[in-house]
Amino acid sequence: MADSRAGAPTVIVDQVDIVYRVHGAGATAGRGSATAALGRILKRGKGESPGVRKVHAVKKVSFTAYKGEAIGLIGTNGSGKSTLLKAVAGLLPVESGRIFTDGQPSLLGVNAALMNDLTGERNVRLGGLAMGMSREQVQERYQEIVDFSGINEKGDFITLPMRTYSSGMSARLRFSIGSAKDHDVLLIDEALATGDRSFQKRSEARIRELRKRAGTVFLVSHNNKSIRDTCDRVLWLERGELRMDGPTGEVLAAYEDFTGGKK
Repeated sequence: MADSRAGAPTVIVDQVDIVYRVHGAGATAGRGSATAALGRILKRGKGESPGVRKVHAVKKVSFTAYKGEAIGLIGTNGSGKSTLLKAVAGLLPVESGRIFTDGQPSLLGVNAALMNDLTGERNVRLGGLAMGMSREQVQERYQEIVDFSGINEKGDFITLPMRTYSSGMSARLRFSIGSAKDHDVLLIDEALATGDRSFQKRSEARIRELRKRAGTVFLVSHNNKSIRDTCDRVLWLERGELRMDGPTGEVLAAYEDFTGGKK
């Protein structure tokens, strides 16, 4: 894709390989004993441990993202989308290649950790502080976060422990907390797949706001409509390889042809 965008580069991924090492039955036998652990350490010094299988999750992927872009990541299950997102966020090491970011990437996923034993209110306040917001900023945006999530529409759920929430309510609150702050690079993993269409529309509008106010948004989703409505550029990964990078309409058309129209 031609680098003719007006914004400055925010993320550069240069020939990145990501490899998982999966321990098989032979590698995990006796794993609880100190003797077995010492044996594994000594074997690593001599090369790969027996019973360890390598999974090449991302293979020689390169692209440059620019300020103001919303970029969708698509691909069939196991194609490396979430793995790549975690590496950009600095949560996974790369086997080879390099990742450069301008500013701090923030990963927002439906599995993002909130504390189930704490109330929604407490999680909002702690989550805001964890993202670098001041207490004053958290207080200023608190009601907006709660209202945006919609979890109080059928009761005062914000005062109840998170463990009492449905999975959809929890996901909506996570998205609301994570998107309350302007981000240099915001990475969203399937967050728009939860909730009703009304919440999805609010989420898509929030992403467009973040693009205007801040840096770059990445969105991993199996919902092609969300990608089409939200993103102007799409990266298509398949079996860990970057198969296509281009305008949303062109890439989705090729992907839907590849999958037989399945979303």
